[in-house]
Amino acid sequence: MNIKQLVPILDWLPQYKKTYIKGDVSAGLTVGIMLIPQGMAYAYIAGLPPVYGLYAALVPQIIYAFLGTSRQLSVGPVAMDSLLVASGVSLIAATGSDQYIALAVLLAFMMGALQLLFGVLRLGFLVNFLSRPVISGFTSAAAFIIGLNQLKHLMGVTLPRSNQVHEILSQAVLKVSDIHWTTFAIGLGGIVVIRWVKKYKKNVPAALVVVVLSILVVYIFRLDLVGVKIIQDVPGGLPVPALPLFDLDVISQLFPMALTLALIAFMEAISVAKAVQAKHKDYEIDPNQELIALGAANLIGAFFKSYPGTGGFSRTAVNDQGGAKTGVAALVSAALVALTLLFLTPLFYYLPQAVLASMIMVAVFGLIDFGYPRVLWHTKKDEFLMFTVTFITTLTVGIREGIFAGVVLSLLAMVYRTTRPHVAILGAFKGTHEYRNVARYDDLVVRKDVLILRYDASLYFANTNHFRDTMRQQVTPNLGVLELVIVNAESIDSVDSSAAQMLQELFAELEAQGIGFNFSNIKGPVRDYFAQSGLTALMGKDKFFLDVQSAVDAFDQKKSPWVTRSNQYAQQINGTF
Repeated sequence: MNIKQLVPILDWLPQYKKTYIKGDVSAGLTVGIMLIPQGMAYAYIAGLPPVYGLYAALVPQIIYAFLGTSRQLSVGPVAMDSLLVASGVSLIAATGSDQYIALAVLLAFMMGALQLLFGVLRLGFLVNFLSRPVISGFTSAAAFIIGLNQLKHLMGVTLPRSNQVHEILSQAVLKVSDIHWTTFAIGLGGIVVIRWVKKYKKNVPAALVVVVLSILVVYIFRLDLVGVKIIQDVPGGLPVPALPLFDLDVISQLFPMALTLALIAFMEAISVAKAVQAKHKDYEIDPNQELIALGAANLIGAFFKSYPGTGGFSRTAVNDQGGAKTGVAALVSAALVALTLLFLTPLFYYLPQAVLASMIMVAVFGLIDFGYPRVLWHTKKDEFLMFTVTFITTLTVGIREGIFAGVVLSLLAMVYRTTRPHVAILGAFKGTHEYRNVARYDDLVVRKDVLILRYDASLYFANTNHFRDTMRQQVTPNLGVLELVIVNAESIDSVDSSAAQMLQELFAELEAQGIGFNFSNIKGPVRDYFAQSGLTALMGKDKFFLDVQSAVDAFDQKKSPWVTRSNQYAQQINGTF
């Protein structure tokens, strides 16, 4: 790997064009304005003081601009990771305490270290174990939990934080009589204003509008004096570099959450980065370099009081729509966050907590996907089950348990599919050499003396019995008539030692019944293994063919004294195996 691959800014910066400046600056300012109130709101989700959302939006953006391969991805705090931080750290320390803050920062360091390690080892493929039904089920459930946890700020009452939706709702119902109606009106008004601006004034930063309006309303009417809770003092100044708290016992407790965050955050970032990159043809996304960039952003950010973050969906979309062409846009956003920390934090003193809650609720409820489960119900019942189990487990048991249940179910489904894969019996269209599944076409010619079977999966220890049983089910009813079995192996990518042993036994069984056993369309690696395992020598090279028709022609030639040119050609091909 050369230096430009490791530090992509060295590749695009020398080619920077003056025409990019307007788009980068405009998009950077827009995202920065959006990120300031959003970061403070997401810190609230994580159970941290609002200023930590600004810290998480500062250094990680700068690091990613240097190391990331996406030129539009906006890195910083996001709702999903914030909730995961709260669910993990709250089990060890009291929310909002100094220890809680220290552990959230340590979690960013651990998450970054894992992502960096995965990137160096080129393990980006690990995210593939999080299937879309699992992610959709988890995301939808987490959105409900995040949103409902904001009810206490929206209602102006005290509710315990919980990751179980039934507990949140039951506690909220008990507190209905204690609602602080002024607070509730402000929060509800915030939701209405954000929705209206997003619908009718799409180019206007809705979060900034509602922040400014709510601060003015509270300050002018001094609503803080009648019970409306406000942010109050937001510490100013840039974060002072410091070592994260290192404690082996705590690290061991946080490790499962750090691993979960590393994978989830990477999945979020890579999915949105690829979606945006599809619109731009001047660069490519490198998943492993993205892991390195995100890992470095979180790891280095931890030294500057940042908590875990990743690429945000909404901010990245705004960045792209705003005209961002390079990572300069992220540097502009970071500069605006730095200016806010240095000079503007006193302006947020009168910001109502209910408005932060309204911003969070609008953002996260947009993550709930109602259409996808309906599609799964009509098309893939097994994947609908994955979605449902993940969704319900996350809602009722917990965040980590929901992810774990979904991943385990995905792996079990994958194993089940490979142990009982699709099997097709093939026949030829009349007058042609085109072979297709007889279950899908009515006009195929099927010979009684030749069985042609296609097995649509690799052969390994878990499905050897299924392959043998399937073969016997097709052969047994046709004993006395059937003379040849041809296995079309075009869908078999690999064969292990257990499968090779099974094929040897099956070959001997068919030979004893007077039935030939041939293979066609074998892929190179499988053919090599057959030779190495001795299966080719046992069966004979004359049992292997390049295509189905060659095998059929060779069989017919043996039955007939007449040798056609096509038969001779088949023999020549067979001899080159």
